[in-house]
Amino acid sequence: MGGAVADSRDPVSGNVTASWDAVASWDVAVCAYLRHLATERNRSPETVRAYQADLAHLRKYAHGVGLDELTGLDLGVLRGWLAGMRANGAASATLARRASVARSFSAFAARRGWLATDVAERLASPRRPATLPDVLTATQAWDLLATGLRSVSGSDPPGPAQTAVVVRDDAVLELLYATATRVSELCGLDLDDVDDERRLVRVRGKGGRERAVPFGVPAQRALRTWLEIGRPVLAGAGSGRALFLGVRGRRLDPRAVRRILDARIAAVDGIGSMSPHGIRHSAATHLLEGGADLRSVQEFLGHASPATTQIYTHVTPERLRAAFEQGHPRA
Repeated sequence: MGGAVADSRDPVSGNVTASWDAVASWDVAVCAYLRHLATERNRSPETVRAYQADLAHLRKYAHGVGLDELTGLDLGVLRGWLAGMRANGAASATLARRASVARSFSAFAARRGWLATDVAERLASPRRPATLPDVLTATQAWDLLATGLRSVSGSDPPGPAQTAVVVRDDAVLELLYATATRVSELCGLDLDDVDDERRLVRVRGKGGRERAVPFGVPAQRALRTWLEIGRPVLAGAGSGRALFLGVRGRRLDPRAVRRILDARIAAVDGIGSMSPHGIRHSAATHLLEGGADLRSVQEFLGHASPATTQIYTHVTPERLRAAFEQGHPRA
């Protein structure tokens, strides 16, 4: 497939190379593609690393079937790759993601002339089941956010550091639920991203897209308490402008948010395991139940496509019944 190409240009170094074989390597192509994702498509470092891992998996499979040069990649190889993963029990979501990565990489390599054609153009993705995380009821969300200082064990008054952690946890959970942000977005917030007067927070989402998300009075009170009596206690030389801090004064980590949530859930009866993503999904569901339209929820969540929001949110039987009775002439 393909032949020698004189005076080809290495997209990583910019140097002119002498032949097709010098540039048609997996390493060069993948490196250029990942740089394209990071600099031109503005993908997050986490996304770039995920794509890199998926392409490494594809290359390992290709090597196993005797294919060492990128120029030999074809639709049959890609279908065999997916079929092998399916036979080994890979989840539909994993197969769909890796098929998407293969299509994107193939299109990129074809545009650069490293593949004679876009070999993955006809590569189909397995249908992803619309599995949704569990959600809290509105009452459960209220109970979870009301735990606060009750989660501090012992009868003695908590010290400044313990109080700082508790008010931080209050603010983290209040803002997580109020804004339905992704946990990575929440941890990435800086002090300057919060507009206390208008009760808005500037969120940087996937693909570098920014959105302004409103929050309510309870979240405002929790944030003010954190900023007034909590953050100054934990802040240190490495804190920078991070809104939320860990006990060592550095930016709060998403794993720490999971631990915060687990601890608060343990203090409330009747709530099972719940991830930060479940809190986001709960907030979206409660917005819809409260009468918010799908387009507004899409903006609130930062989804690029309304189709994502339709999959992401529930339509409860009660809401469906209310819409039927309000709008159908034969209700």
